[in-house]
Amino acid sequence: MPWSAMKKFAGPFLVVAALALLYQLAWNGDVWNQSLEKLTSMASLVEDNYYQDVDAQKMAFASIRGMLLTLDPHSYFLDPDNFSRLREDQVGLYSGIGIQIQKQEDRLVVISPLEGTPAYRLGLQAGDVISHINGESTKPITSFEAMQKLRGEKGTKVRITVVREGLDKPFDLTIVREEIPLYSVPYAFMLDNGVGYVFIRNFSETTPKELEEKLKLLSGQGLKSLILDLRFNGGGPLFPSVEVADEFLPPGALIVSMRGRDKNYNREFRAVRGSQYEKLPMIVLINQGSASASEIVAGAIMDNDRGSIVGEDSFGKGVVQTVFPFPADRIAVALTVAKYYTPSGRSIQRDYSNLEDYLMIKEKAPEQREVRYTLKGRKVLGQGGITPDYEVKTTNKPLTLELFAKGSFFGYARKFAVHQTPLSQTFVFPGEAPTSSGVLLTKNIKVEGRVLEDFKIYLQTNKISYAAAGFPEASSEIKRELEREITSALWGPDEGQRVYRLSDPVVLKALAVMPEAAKLIADRKGP
Repeated sequence: MPWSAMKKFAGPFLVVAALALLYQLAWNGDVWNQSLEKLTSMASLVEDNYYQDVDAQKMAFASIRGMLLTLDPHSYFLDPDNFSRLREDQVGLYSGIGIQIQKQEDRLVVISPLEGTPAYRLGLQAGDVISHINGESTKPITSFEAMQKLRGEKGTKVRITVVREGLDKPFDLTIVREEIPLYSVPYAFMLDNGVGYVFIRNFSETTPKELEEKLKLLSGQGLKSLILDLRFNGGGPLFPSVEVADEFLPPGALIVSMRGRDKNYNREFRAVRGSQYEKLPMIVLINQGSASASEIVAGAIMDNDRGSIVGEDSFGKGVVQTVFPFPADRIAVALTVAKYYTPSGRSIQRDYSNLEDYLMIKEKAPEQREVRYTLKGRKVLGQGGITPDYEVKTTNKPLTLELFAKGSFFGYARKFAVHQTPLSQTFVFPGEAPTSSGVLLTKNIKVEGRVLEDFKIYLQTNKISYAAAGFPEASSEIKRELEREITSALWGPDEGQRVYRLSDPVVLKALAVMPEAAKLIADRKGP
């Protein structure tokens, strides 16, 4: 039943239409008839007595959201804007201008224009501030809200006002939106001793192909073992995660199984392709931001004794949603239809009976969790996410977070890269003519005392306040952030990420235990 047809149930007030949508998915019989009668009466009461006219569509959408909240935290309603965003994430493509942005205090800053996009061709630069979008100030809006305003249908125009350091006045750009690839595997590079690093940001329809291309690239650079980083990867569609796991598992190995009330959802997914990367020693990185499809991959690798897991407990989302769309009205409902189980038979879904504990990721005591065993008989736990083989907890000091939010690291690096700080004037950067007094700066930057003092001068000159007493405690984190940003400014974001990962405590632990991952392959039993 299309949304437009539902309107007749409630006239100008569409709350009843919301129930009609859920009825089509799950309800029937007397429950529907009684509920329809009650909501029709309630709709009339509100429509006749509320002190002002009601927004019928807004009330209907709120009704659907409210009803879905009574089911579980992962069944949700998609209004037209969110439905469009979901499709963009799934297909790995959106229409926009092609920039990475970040809110730094009240400024909307361009982190990087994407090569080949409209923003890139029109000369937007890292460090530019977008002060207005279509004449409206960006100061009071979030970066997400700004992103929504910058995106739109292909071929439409958006006008932005740009404030650029060194120019006396802001200037306007009118940009025609184009289709922009939304890469889910943005970084892949070699670390040390033949160890490759791949970061998967999220799962989409393009993820398996992107991953194959990155692995082929690294293989040509001498790939001998792999770190697969799934930290802060909130998931995505089921099938791409199955294909990603298939890259590393031999044919016949169980990847994940599903069970639901509807037997049509009871399925097993096994590896089907061979001669890929089944013998490549590997370690998967996870943290509390790793959820859903990420946990499917990590669980498949762990339970099949295919590799080691390093980091923190994952989020613990072990349920599967099916999206029921109403394309004519650009809305949809994502409804939980099944639980999924890792190859050992464990459900990693955390208890969500107390929603506050669930959202705050309150951990369950190990003795209260289900126990299962991998192919080699290693004990693994359920009902609380994926618990890593090697735990490495990482937190940032308050001062680091404060300086990051103010854009201090990014801002300093941009100044440094154009010789606008005292220390940077003593260096010669790549591509510049040698001087008698300048020292050539190489890629493997190590931030030490002189750079930190130069950074403090930048903070003082730009009147960026900070808690100076916290500087010694946060110095190691500040050094890492500066190394990443300076390297990114001079050699590009890929090289900046590589430098950053070489001092990442979780990556360092993965490098240390990689021999253990290699032993798992040598001793592995099963398909």
